Amino acid sequence: MACPEVGRLLQHYLDGSLDDRHATRLRAHLDDCRRCGMEVATYAQIKTSLARRGSDLPAGAIARLREFGEQLTTNHPPEDS
Repeated sequence: MACPEVGRLLQHYLDGSLDDRHATRLRAHLDDCRRCGMEVATYAQIKTSLARRGSDLPAGAIARLREFGEQLTTNHPPEDS
């Protein structure tokens, strides 16, 4: 599995909705790729933090995070706001 494919499947992996075959391949990639491993750790921390905040997130925060995540997975740098 290559890094771009990991990026496309990452959210499904973190949600636990990835099938066993893809999850196994993704985990194998994470064992070998430091960059992707760091991205997974970052996404997991963000997801945990958001879960703790619950419904008191500022308007548009989820949309901005999704956009940022998409930019990371496609290797496009985030745009300045």
